[in-house]
Amino acid sequence: MLSNIGPIQLLIVLVIVLAIFGTKRLRTLGSDLGSAVKGFRSAVSDADKETEQLDDRSKDASFENTPVDEPRKQNRG
Repeated sequence: MLSNIGPIQLLIVLVIVLAIFGTKRLRTLGSDLGSAVKGFRSAVSDADKETEQLDDRSKDASFENTPVDEPRKQNRG
């Protein structure tokens, strides 16, 4: 469907969009979109760092001697 769109059709769509919205509104829309993408990338990067930190912490944990593995002491009163 979109493979039939050529450069001339894209130019016509661009001119129509500019006529409807104007350059000022498109400029602010572009900057808002850019800051949103930057924020999204930052959040993904922070999540990746947090995941790596959690993985590092779990490597240090030792599960060789858990309470289930220890012999139970019977309480005799």
